[in-house]
Amino acid sequence: MSDDTAAGLRCLVTGATGYIGGRLVPELLADGHRVRCLARSPGRLRDQPWAGEVEAVRGDVTDPASVAAALRGVDVAYYLVHALGTGGGFEETDRRAARILGERARQAGVRRVVYLGGLTPAGVPETALSPHLRSRAEVGRILLDCGVPATVLRAAVVIGSGSASFEMLRYLTERLPVMVTPSWVRTRIQPVAVRDVLRALVGSARMPDDVSRAFDIGGPDILTYRDMMARYAAVAGLPRRLIVPVPVLTPGLSSHWVGLVTPVPAAIARPLTESLRHEVVCREHDIARYVPDPPGHPIGFDEAVRLALQQVREARVTTRWSSASVPGAPSDPLPTDPDWAGGSLYTDHRSRAVDASPGTLWRVIEGIGGERGWYSFPSAWAVRGLLDRLVGGVGLRRGRRDPARLRVGDSLDFWRVEEIEPGRLLRLRAEMRLPGLAWLEMYVETDGEGRTRYRQRALFHPHGLLGHVYWWGVSPFHAVVFGGMARNIARAAAAGRDGGPG
Repeated sequence: MSDDTAAGLRCLVTGATGYIGGRLVPELLADGHRVRCLARSPGRLRDQPWAGEVEAVRGDVTDPASVAAALRGVDVAYYLVHALGTGGGFEETDRRAARILGERARQAGVRRVVYLGGLTPAGVPETALSPHLRSRAEVGRILLDCGVPATVLRAAVVIGSGSASFEMLRYLTERLPVMVTPSWVRTRIQPVAVRDVLRALVGSARMPDDVSRAFDIGGPDILTYRDMMARYAAVAGLPRRLIVPVPVLTPGLSSHWVGLVTPVPAAIARPLTESLRHEVVCREHDIARYVPDPPGHPIGFDEAVRLALQQVREARVTTRWSSASVPGAPSDPLPTDPDWAGGSLYTDHRSRAVDASPGTLWRVIEGIGGERGWYSFPSAWAVRGLLDRLVGGVGLRRGRRDPARLRVGDSLDFWRVEEIEPGRLLRLRAEMRLPGLAWLEMYVETDGEGRTRYRQRALFHPHGLLGHVYWWGVSPFHAVVFGGMARNIARAAAAGRDGGPG
């Protein structure tokens, strides 16, 4: 490796809007590297604290031209995307994207590809693995065979604030003092702290050019999922949990059970629970030859849980499992209004004078959702969230990343922050299951006499006849839901409160 690249490599991060990618970028920058991020919607990165230090380019890993352009001049390419939970055909999507990345990396003269995959069980034929693990293993092979030196890191359960695995463990343990659980709670697992995952990813960038292989990464503890729940309860200061495993819960039933109890929707819970059917324990720790373990690493399970809970309690969760867009959720930008050529666009407008300063009103708007709720008819919102989860959607329980601040790309219950202009506009795009596309906008304005005014607009673009039927079916409730929201937001601002009724 030449002296100039040893000082700081040029790194491409795919999946920078996701859980691991969003945490890897600042770690690479801190290690002296230059970073380029490939994203379908680069605007979602603009509010990240490190946004001004990276180059963000638009593209998709399934588009060869955009991948080739993004790899130009790159030393190390991080492949951190996968089609988890997208339903049928996700294995082919993963396969095609990995081949494109590998081929274009070879053509661009990239020095190394780094991939974070899943730990696979020893002695189990690949055909017997869950589709999720099988696809992860196949992607690793494709990248190792692409003609570029590759590092494939294989991890089991990642323990860190906001990870899907941690949130699943956290909510199952906290909400259910007595649990009737699937038999996979007896499966042995070697969890790993997210800090050790990031350390291995960053260190892999400087591996010697003659190293191209897979590495198992894990923490020092080998536990069953039952052990993990018991030890989580102890670290969190909860009473001892009673856990009763039963053999009758299939992976499908397990995923719906997890989806009802935790914020993790069934579409994501299923591949996670399917992956727990087999023992996933590291067979080697060779990564330490190239990325030496500093004192105190790898981090043990109890310490990893303590660190994660500390981040949650101090509202310092930088990324969450929901940071990445929900598979199948709409990503279409708000159509131009009113001269939109795409078809019908239904709207519901509300406007109210507010006896408060614009700043106070904005704090109420930016604090909406999560624990504070939606300022109208909480039971209606709860029912809508439950219905969404029953049909495989994200439901209303994703909450917020931060209790007071929002940024573009944040998930907010069953919405996604599409646009935010501090002090003026919050635009949310719906990610619940709908026969169409929906947005909710909240504005802070000042009228001609200098008075503060709140303006709210709900928009719906129906898909087919069902979409039109849906809008007219729910429109009688708009006065209660949207009217109540506008009224209660105005009242909360006038009262000087940053939170309000559900």
